[in-house]
Amino acid sequence: QAQLVESGGGLVQAGGSLRLSCATSERIFSLNSMGWYRQPPGKERELVAAVTSGNYANYADSVKGRFIISRDNAKNTVTLQMNSLKPEDTAVYYCAASGRLGACAVYEYDYWGQGTQVTVSS
Repeated sequence: QAQLVESGGGLVQAGGSLRLSCATSERIFSLNSMGWYRQPPGKERELVAAVTSGNYANYADSVKGRFIISRDNAKNTVTLQMNSLKPEDTAVYYCAASGRLGACAVYEYDYWGQGTQVTVSS
């Protein structure tokens, strides 16, 4: 049984928006870091954005000013609002959770979702 469940992926034209959601249990949601990663075809998984339990967020340079990560404590969900999407944003997007504060590297994350496909057409 998946402990992190992503939703909201799909196909969108360049310049459009998508909102990804990640639902999890209260136990996992209370961990120090929640992050969104993506893996473009043929490339390594990379951090997109992460947020701590104290709501401090950090972003990859490639998405700064376009993406927003946020936590909904009442629903144990983390969302990624993606605006001004570009074809290079096309990837499988993964939600992840870590017990480490400020986790950025893939190996620092303990729990992973199954991924959701985001495709941006030009």
